[in-house]
Amino acid sequence: MNNFTEEQYKYIEKIKTITSEYQTIPKCCIVTFGCQMNAKDSEKLLGILLSCGYEETDDEEIADIVIFNTCTVRENANQRLYGRIGQLKNSAMKNKNKIIGICGCMMQEEDEVLNIKKKYPYVKIIFGTYNIHALAEILYKALTTKEKVYEVLKEPIAIVEDLPIENKFKFKCGINIMYGCNNFCSYCIVPYVRGRERSRNEEDILNEIKFHVKNGVKEIMLLGQNVNSYGNDKNDENINFVNLLKKVVKVEELKRVRFMTSHPKDFSYELIEVIKENDKICKHIHLPIQSGSNDILKSMNRKYTREEYLELVEKIKNNIEDVSITTDIIVGYPNETERDFEDTIDIIKKVEFDSVFTFKYSKRTGTKAAEMAGQVDDSVVTDRFNRLLEVVNEVVGSKSKKYINKIVEVLVEDIEREKDMLVSRTGNNYLVYFKSNKYKIGDFAKVKIVKSHGFYFTGEEV
Repeated sequence: MNNFTEEQYKYIEKIKTITSEYQTIPKCCIVTFGCQMNAKDSEKLLGILLSCGYEETDDEEIADIVIFNTCTVRENANQRLYGRIGQLKNSAMKNKNKIIGICGCMMQEEDEVLNIKKKYPYVKIIFGTYNIHALAEILYKALTTKEKVYEVLKEPIAIVEDLPIENKFKFKCGINIMYGCNNFCSYCIVPYVRGRERSRNEEDILNEIKFHVKNGVKEIMLLGQNVNSYGNDKNDENINFVNLLKKVVKVEELKRVRFMTSHPKDFSYELIEVIKENDKICKHIHLPIQSGSNDILKSMNRKYTREEYLELVEKIKNNIEDVSITTDIIVGYPNETERDFEDTIDIIKKVEFDSVFTFKYSKRTGTKAAEMAGQVDDSVVTDRFNRLLEVVNEVVGSKSKKYINKIVEVLVEDIEREKDMLVSRTGNNYLVYFKSNKYKIGDFAKVKIVKSHGFYFTGEEV
């Protein structure tokens, strides 16, 4: 346990002394916007608050502390946050001891912090992506001084390990293997709000995985803005993503390993081999292409061509049986022509993706793309987006039919009570609904696929 960790546990104990004197157990609520990385950060925030003596609630109105963990990839995410904060004004005015806090990516933008200070004076704590670990310290200052505490660091100080964490699910969880991004895609704000790439130590990652597995986790997802870059900052050629995967799969009682996200520019043949050779590694690869046009890819600073992407996909499919490949696509990027759009349609048909996450280009202040001439008219973007969806639905629907009558292993993740069905997921990331009195959430089951619904299946237990 390093000095940063020890210090935070001291603050946790101090807050426990305060909360233990309350007449009723104080309640906390974490509201998460954005990606899996944010979701993992929120689990840490919740773990800290529970350790401080709080009790979780999903009711923002009655919570004694509400923390919004923000995303800022798209500017409309910022507007969503302002709407949610505005809804809490009355409860904050009635309960002067109520603490509303905001943290995460959006708080790394100075203009947004200034706006919140000016328009939402009842927000009492603000912190950023670099000091998520310091929630207990920040909260203690707010509780004891009755003053607002705004602490947004401009640079990371350390990767703080071994703090409390509360997984959303008992049977699966995400594991951060690195933080930050070095890619600087022209449309993306992430490198500016999460900083440069910083890899966790292998030993810390493996210890965390073992801890969660010991407590019942069966599936883990390794998380990073680009997991392929893991270890590049360590100046040791033996520390890399492939070697990390080889060690992770050796953890006993761990049944499944996923990872998110891989950048096409550095997805190596060695990575393909390790996926192929290890049954624990799920045969699902999320490989964002963003556009099928070389001109647009160059403008986006993606560092690969459509030909290189297609060659990579061919290698993956030729080596990994039953692999599913999913992707992200942005429509209406600045200067996108009809020909560029047709190239994107073409690559969807050529690759035959198992699923496609589609986005209309959203101008993000602070990125190079936002300053480009040639912003595409909204009506053109909407028309292309709708045409894209038609092709995606056709391709995905056709591809999914090959699974009909196939027996697959699934992990039960939830219950759809209205339909009286279990919700489960295959190793290659397809959702399967089926009825059963035998299995429960967290169980593995064998299911026969009986019907395809395009993006999900219905099946029957075997």
